[in-house]
Amino acid sequence: MRKISKAVKDKVLERPDICQRANGECNGRITWDHASTYAGRQIDEAWAIVKLCEYHHAVNLFQDSGDLNKQENQRIALNQATDEELMKYSKGNFIQLRERLNNT
Repeated sequence: MRKISKAVKDKVLERPDICQRANGECNGRITWDHASTYAGRQIDEAWAIVKLCEYHHAVNLFQDSGDLNKQENQRIALNQATDEELMKYSKGNFIQLRERLNNT
């Protein structure tokens, strides 16, 4: 996991500590998933981090038995960003990816 800058950490901490994939199956404490990468590295932006319960992150007690869905996590992350924020990573075509993920 990439080190999170203080500015990004402060922004993520402002969000409520609930699983962003809450659907009644949540279990365990809240964890943070770096859902988006660019050029092979995790993006250090608040929008790229998704808060998930241990079950939906498939970590700790739920390792190999949770409900990890990286595509859904990335969809949530991309929807947290503005178009301007996504355009900083133009070669990633994140705006088009967001549209595709929202339509599946």
